[in-house]
Amino acid sequence: MQKTARIFRWLGISAVVIGYAILANYTNQTSQTGPLGVLVALAPLALTALVLIFKSTQRILTLALVALAVTALWLLWPVLTQHYGWIYWLEHESLQWVLFLTFARTLFARQQPLCTQFASILHGSLTPEHARYAHQATIAWTVFFAVMILTSTGLFFMQPIAIWSIFANFIFLPLVILMFIVEYIVRKRALPDIEHASILDAVRTFMQHSKSAQRH
Repeated sequence: MQKTARIFRWLGISAVVIGYAILANYTNQTSQTGPLGVLVALAPLALTALVLIFKSTQRILTLALVALAVTALWLLWPVLTQHYGWIYWLEHESLQWVLFLTFARTLFARQQPLCTQFASILHGSLTPEHARYAHQATIAWTVFFAVMILTSTGLFFMQPIAIWSIFANFIFLPLVILMFIVEYIVRKRALPDIEHASILDAVRTFMQHSKSAQRH
């Protein structure tokens, strides 16, 4: 029963992600969807704001900031309907920068590489070979997201937004999934003697560990 619920939850999430990508791409393929384009582009920010409101311990301050943001949007609405593509790009670029910095910052001295943190949570103490591979995997993910940032920026400023939209909505996420798959295959060949968790199991274990660490 729990497994079935999990499957339906992931199917629901996938449907929302795909549906949003299709709608966002539609608004970028035509110049006649200004208001709709703004609303769709702002939907992730609105959802984030709602989550912050419900989780915030300072509701009044949070609501005041939201009211200020809504006022600014109302005043800027004519400009946004003409240039809503910038909202899409800034959101997409921000996501890529967060992912890039999440991996990159752990490569500096006295930091444990992010993939090493994942591996340590899943397997405990690591062999030198496993630790070396995890460090190299962190570098690979850092380079990957750096390339994604450069590609997205280049397409946005050098090509019509319709071309950039196809990359952002239909190519970027499959490339991330492909990167996961390639890394998994390489890891199995490079470290044949360890038990390899699936991607979802690894993410689930890491999230549980993070929640446990926050409680303590």
